[in-house]
Amino acid sequence: MTLRATLLFAAIALPADAGDIQFNRDIRPILSENCFGCHGPDEKHREAKLRLDVAEGAYAEAIVRGKSGESELWHRVVSDDPDEVMPPPETGKSLSAEQRDLLRRWIDGGAEYQEHWAFIAPRRPAVPEGRSAIDHFVGARLAEEGLRPGAPA
Repeated sequence: MTLRATLLFAAIALPADAGDIQFNRDIRPILSENCFGCHGPDEKHREAKLRLDVAEGAYAEAIVRGKSGESELWHRVVSDDPDEVMPPPETGKSLSAEQRDLLRRWIDGGAEYQEHWAFIAPRRPAVPEGRSAIDHFVGARLAEEGLRPGAPA
């Protein structure tokens, strides 16, 4: 794979700022893997009466939208205290620095929840100019990143 292609795919895969962060793509997997077991839909296993899988539960108890510094969720994921840190050490789970940073930026960006992707009707994107179907989308993304395509092979 060429360096240009590698950079393009990296640019597509990584959210650049809080506006690019999507709950379903970026945040739900983190919460699902690390939090929903104790703070999810299963009422019998729910701890502290906290639900993080729905916006109402998270906003009521753990997230102050736009203010990670005031959000209990943020305080818990960055805590060094083994009695407060989430996920708890005994679960064997932990968040990476990148995951913590993504959560912080998401909260600071407004902590927007999305319906589960299966309940969101697909929509056809507008097709930008180009020679072929893939050229439309790759060319638009390259332009968005301030890049130009290489010469035809």
